[in-house]
Formats: sequence, C-alpha cells, structure tokens
Amino acid sequence: MPDTHARRRAALRTSLRERDLDALLVVDLRNIRYLTGFTGSNAGLLVHADDEERTVFCTDGRYLTQSAQQVPDLERIIERPCPPALVARAAEQTYGRVGFESHRVTVDGLDVLREAGEVELVRASNLIERLRMVKDDVEVEALRMACAAADRALADLIEHGGLRAGRTEREVARELESRMLDHGAAGPSFESIVATGANSAVPHHRPTDAVLHTGDLVKLDFGALVDGYHSDMTRTFVLGQPADWQRELYDLVAAAQAAGRAALRPDAEVRDVDAAAREVVEQAGRGEEFLHGLGHGVGLEIHEAPTLGKMGEGRLSAGMAVTVEPGVYLSGRGGVRIEDTLVVRDGDPELLTLTSKQLVVV
Repeated sequence: MPDTHARRRAALRTSLRERDLDALLVVDLRNIRYLTGFTGSNAGLLVHADDEERTVFCTDGRYLTQSAQQVPDLERIIERPCPPALVARAAEQTYGRVGFESHRVTVDGLDVLREAGEVELVRASNLIERLRMVKDDVEVEALRMACAAADRALADLIEHGGLRAGRTEREVARELESRMLDHGAAGPSFESIVATGANSAVPHHRPTDAVLHTGDLVKLDFGALVDGYHSDMTRTFVLGQPADWQRELYDLVAAAQAAGRAALRPDAEVRDVDAAAREVVEQAGRGEEFLHGLGHGVGLEIHEAPTLGKMGEGRLSAGMAVTVEPGVYLSGRGGVRIEDTLVVRDGDPELLTLTSKQLVVV
C-alpha cells in the first residue's frame, strides 16, 4: 500500500513544517510501520519536511529482502544501529532542526544521537501518534477483521461447550486464543482475561487454575491481532441461572455502556463521554465500584490515544477508534464489564464488535 503510506507521510510533513523542523527521526517501530508498512524488528526513518524523495528508511542486513518488498518507494540504507546513521545523514545534508521522538529515545540514546552528527535535535513527541488517532479506511478495515476474528472465536467457544463449569480459567483462555488464530488472527491483542466468580471483580485479573462453577459470573476480556491492529471486547456470562443481584448488576452496566456509546460524537469532550456512562452507575449508588476510565483508543497499540476518562483531554473526531467499557466490581462477590470497539462517525458510531450484549446464560 505505498500510496496509503505516502499519504500518511505527507500529513506528517505538514506537521513538521508547522513546527519549523527540517526532518523528523522516527524510531518507534509502530510509527515506522504506520508510515512505511515495514514489519521487521529493527528500523529507523528520517522524514524530510519538504521533499518526499529525501525521506530515508534504514534497517539492517537481516531485512534486506523484506524491506525491499515492504518499502519499495523510499531510499534505503542498510546500517546498524539506524538512529545515529540517520542523524549522520541529516548532518551530511546540512539539515538544521531535526525532531526526534523524545517520548521514545532514552537519555543514553540521545547522547548517541548527539555524537552522530552536527544537527540541532529538537524534542518532537507524539506527532505521529496524533495522526494515528484518526483511522483511515485501511486501518478501519483491519480493525473490522480483528473484531470479526474475536467475535467468531467467542461464538465457537460457546457453541462447542468451551465455557462450562469444571474448566479452569487458563483452559478457557487458551482455547479462546487458539480459536482466534483459527479465524485469521496473528495472535491475541493482549493476554486474555478469563475471570470467574470473585475473580471477576478484579478488573485486570490474570487467568489462573481457578475452576468455573455453576452460579459464577465469568468475565472474558480479549482481542485479536490482524495486520498489526488490535481488537478489544469484554463480555460477562453467568454459568446457570443468574441470581437477582447478578442480573441487576448486569443490567446496570449494560445501561451505562449504552449511555457511553450514545455519547460518542465528533467534537464531544472525552471527559463528557466518560461522564455519560459514569452518571448511570453513580445514580445507582455504585460510583465507587466503577474503578477505571470508560475506554481508550485502539489501533497499532491496544491502548492508545484518546483516553475516555475523568482526566482525559481533548475532543473526539470522526474516524477515531475507541473502546467503551464500563464495569462495576463487587469485591469478593463478582463483577461485570461490557466492552465494545467502535469507530466515531458523523452520525451513530460504527460498532465493530458484534457479539450480543444480552445477558447470556451458559
């Protein structure tokens, strides 16, 4: 997709000119993938602010063939390490101000860059991450595929009796992740959460050998990785008929989640989206049991900007991909979380995780 990557670099060059930078040194591999399509484990990129033909990609000899296939439209240099080699190139061509990803470069790494060539190194954090907040059509399609792989894996798990009393959390997690691979995922988005009984009240519980029992709430938080893009979904089930308190808790979280989804609109303050869902929980007297923010951006990282939370900053824009995941957790008893991945649109948001949110009794 050379045209797609070229468009992204063009948008970045506009940001560089606005900051009076001659170039940007990119070292974060996810940002390099976003701008070039390269998927190897070692690379650097020097994006010129005015001239695409002066943009230079760097990797080492292990990726000679791969980089030729994935980055056919840029000049390549084969060197290691890449960042100082690219700074040296900038110095040779008498660049003045070269931005660098100060949120990724270590103090020691900055010393190495300064020794590589005579250029003015300027902090330029999160320039590419800001561009990545709004997804293009290629990215949204990858997210759709990732969400579909997760949806289908969960459907298979339930259809084949994989979620049942007597199994352990680890067994369920392993099967769920295997089924995502069967449906086209390169792997899970993150370590899958399977939490049964009282463990479901721990927001980020890690699967153990705890056994699922009839009467338990079982929380599954998982996602699939497709073409580098992450899906994220949480569903909570009941093994056997739910007790009144379980149904009430589920209905409360479902109402909060619906309110959060409804608040996803372009130009909405991220704090207001969080508040829309949180208010539902607070009015029910359980505000202190909603222990985290409402959601986060998803894309090349499982957690990326924007943050939907009390302390979040900024406004939503059409094309942003975010999660909406309220949860209420009763310590020692159980908890419920319901989470979807959605894309903000000019009208209603586009729902990418399509598994039913009705309370499912298995």
